Amino acid sequence: MSFVLESGTFDALVFDCDGTLVDSAGAHLYSIQEALAPLGLTMPPEWYHPRHGFGPEDLLDAYEADFKVESLIRKDFYERVNDAYLAGVNLIQEIKVVADVARDWFGKVPMAVASNGVRKNVEATLIATRLRPLFYTIVTADDVKHAKPAPDVYIEAARRMRVKPERVVVFEDSDEGLEAARRAGMRSHDIRKVWSPVRSSQG
Repeated sequence: MSFVLESGTFDALVFDCDGTLVDSAGAHLYSIQEALAPLGLTMPPEWYHPRHGFGPEDLLDAYEADFKVESLIRKDFYERVNDAYLAGVNLIQEIKVVADVARDWFGKVPMAVASNGVRKNVEATLIATRLRPLFYTIVTADDVKHAKPAPDVYIEAARRMRVKPERVVVFEDSDEGLEAARRAGMRSHDIRKVWSPVRSSQG
């Protein structure tokens, strides 16, 4: 099964990155585990995967609350996470059924990536999977005040592409992302209806 898009019914496409264009949940969980290890902590995969659509702050807030963990020093933690993630970025694979949509529409309509991730990681992910040339516009958590499920990244992507939000079609894999698209006034495709990841014991 694939996605059917009718020409003329939209003016732009916007893709979430992690879990939508690429299968990177395992890499993200690995980097988090590496960052938690020096603290004697771990993050259970069964807890992480339903929350992979959370922004970094929301994810850590939930982790600290659910596991009664003393507040982490966020700056140091994120630095360790980013270092571990970038070291393993070449292990990330594209999600072909979605990446093919981007390839099919490249040059026909404006396209953007809108992610809760930090720019450095999103750029590295797209470069490693050879998808970066498809997108002129990249919006990340570094560019907006509020992460998904707030609509900020999608509204900013539409603004940069000079397209009305209601003429944008979004591809997403999380409830938070779909809510963000809805609040931005955009139509959306839930890729979970056509693709699901294979989880290893690590993530």
